[in-house]
Amino acid sequence: KELHSAFANLASNAIRYTPAGGKVHLRWQLLASGAGEFCVEDDGIGIAPEHMPRLTERFYRVDRGRSRETGGTGLGLAIVKHVLTRHQAELKVVSTPGEGSCFCAVLPARRILPASVDDADD
Repeated sequence: KELHSAFANLASNAIRYTPAGGKVHLRWQLLASGAGEFCVEDDGIGIAPEHMPRLTERFYRVDRGRSRETGGTGLGLAIVKHVLTRHQAELKVVSTPGEGSCFCAVLPARRILPASVDDADD
């Protein structure tokens, strides 16, 4: 449930900060190392480099005015980071202002179970 909530938050943020007509892409993949990676990539407004180190701080908002418009509290990414830490995972963020962002949750191989044929029916 926690991971579902964290992944949903990343997707919701991408939708919230991507203008109408923009694109949001969700991806799950197994890396060569066996780690699992869930990424949310958008072509939205992006984030300036000076904000990157503080993105996961509680109540930190890149643009307070825009956050009021979109309903942001500044807690979402802090919660995502907390959940990922509880699952021995990490959050990687790459962003370019005016071009978009990519948020990836990387779970270590020891936390990934291979899917079985029976799981495909669920």
